[in-house]
Amino acid sequence: MDIQPIFAALRKHRIPACLIVLEIALACAVLCNAVFMIGQRIAEMHVPNAIDEAGIVDIRVQGTDPQLAGADIPRNLAALREISGVTAVAAISTMPLSQNGWNSNVATGPGELMAKTTPNVAQYMYSKGGPEALGMRLLQGRFFDDAEYAGSELGASYLATGHVVLVTQSLAERLWPGQSALGKQVWIGNDNHYTVVGVVADILRPDRNGEGAAGFHWAIFMPLSPAPVLNDYVVRAAPGALGRVLRDGVGKLEALAPNAVVKGRSFTEIRDQFFADTRSMVWMLALVCVVMLAVTAFGIVGLTSFWVGQRRRQIGIRRALGATRGHIMRYFQAENFLLTAAGVVCGMALAFGINVYLMQHYEMPRMPVYYLPAGAIALWLLGQLAVMGPARRAAAVPPVVATRSV
Repeated sequence: MDIQPIFAALRKHRIPACLIVLEIALACAVLCNAVFMIGQRIAEMHVPNAIDEAGIVDIRVQGTDPQLAGADIPRNLAALREISGVTAVAAISTMPLSQNGWNSNVATGPGELMAKTTPNVAQYMYSKGGPEALGMRLLQGRFFDDAEYAGSELGASYLATGHVVLVTQSLAERLWPGQSALGKQVWIGNDNHYTVVGVVADILRPDRNGEGAAGFHWAIFMPLSPAPVLNDYVVRAAPGALGRVLRDGVGKLEALAPNAVVKGRSFTEIRDQFFADTRSMVWMLALVCVVMLAVTAFGIVGLTSFWVGQRRRQIGIRRALGATRGHIMRYFQAENFLLTAAGVVCGMALAFGINVYLMQHYEMPRMPVYYLPAGAIALWLLGQLAVMGPARRAAAVPPVVATRSV
């Protein structure tokens, strides 16, 4: 098909053509970045967490006398173990994704703590039975022994005094890349250092804490004898018994501490609550994509319908000279393809610029290059579908129209 007549027609309608090109460019830029952000948010919501998420519940007790923690916690643990269906239970300082935890910068030596590159990690402290209750997976070394639990109390700096820790695999790779973490020292402050006795599969921290996706699994675990900071009870249940265990566990602890506030929830609820805002953002971005595509499609339909109305006599003349319906349809499809091509070229450049801006100001990762041609193909397909209706109406113009006056 000769495209010279198409260019000639577009030059006569510069303003409408430029408007549709700008609309397609904006749609391409927004679509590429929005789809990329949707993918990032969905991946974030499904970030792995190496605990038995489907089989544990968290029961939080608040309002008890801190001086009685040494006696209350063993009593509560014993009561929870008596519930039918409970396979493991432990007291813990906080839960992953609970949005309530302690964080500290750690280093491999006391002289490194002032450096800006030291990672910020989440601190977990739990009583005996913590690994079994959470369903932690040991990758290297060992878990804590009974003596380490008994010999670890809450120090003046609100850190366990046992001087042994577990670290997640991601943190071990961050602190000692290419080396074994076992036997290495972790420093928190200039006076507190701990020996790594085990490396566990990656467990999420209570909050993101500004470390980005890479730091979401940076965490250390400390053994602790019963202490006031162990306000949460993590209870692991047998399959099918989770709901009953949660209900019975809350009831037992309320009976043992009638003046305390006892709240329980499954870990599935904890994850859902943590990512509620992220889920809302995904739906919002999806709505933006749908609206932008709909506006673009309606713009193409409207502009092409207008041009068909303006060119009825021209189309009739072409039909009278032997042009088939297929020729007329291909003409408008080719015209739309050229307009869309100009729009997506500008749109890809704009999409790249928006992504660079988001990287600099909102810590977004770089958008993979394949999002750009994928967005362009989507808009080309959308343009061809949108122009189909007006093109069919144009192809239906009879040759007799050429004999009528305009």
